Amino acid sequence: MLNILLVCSAGMSTTMLVKRMKESAEKNKVDANIWSVGDANSPESIKKADIILLGPQVRFLENKIRELVENKVPVSLIDMRIYGSMDGDAALKTALDSLEKFNKQI
Repeated sequence: MLNILLVCSAGMSTTMLVKRMKESAEKNKVDANIWSVGDANSPESIKKADIILLGPQVRFLENKIRELVENKVPVSLIDMRIYGSMDGDAALKTALDSLEKFNKQI
């Protein structure tokens, strides 16, 4: 099972995107646990994540999150268009593509 964490400013704006990503994962038979947290709670949650997606409003945290995971977990930004349209299919694809690219680098 993949653990996909979405980080945003308060953990609330990603709730709908998480719901849509879960629907997409189910539809595409991807075994994934998907959840969101606000940036203040991210240090504890990132320990459980296999993939971390950052909402556009917290893109400034990218380097900090990468340091916290010691570059052992892929960290990607969610495109503003995907985020704005709450496109669960595209967000899930972002996560899976990020993991695939990350695994090729190892």
